[in-house]
Amino acid sequence: QVQLVESGGGLVQAGGSLRLSCVASGTINGYVMAWFRQAPGKDREFVSCIDWRDSTTDYAHTVTGRFAISRDDAKNTVYLQMNNLKREDTAVYYCAQSQAFSRWSTVYNYWGQGTQVTVSS
Repeated sequence: QVQLVESGGGLVQAGGSLRLSCVASGTINGYVMAWFRQAPGKDREFVSCIDWRDSTTDYAHTVTGRFAISRDDAKNTVYLQMNNLKREDTAVYYCAQSQAFSRWSTVYNYWGQGTQVTVSS
């Protein structure tokens, strides 16, 4: 059973930056790692994912150009650098692991507990 632990969330003003981290209890080599988020009253939505083979990335159009996902397999850690944050980025951010490169949450087998990101105006 893989455990994923997110950190780095917090309160930030609009236009600011945060860097989220997700540490896995086991190796992330061989797995796609992703970030999803869920705002109050809304469904969980895809943010970004990164492949393990060549670090190919994918982003939701709402974060393209502002967020950057990266991974350090030696540290079993995936990151999400979030710049130029907007109020609509406020949500609980979840880390997830899959063997498939996908935006669909259903293919992700393991999830973290989430970290809250709040962006104030």
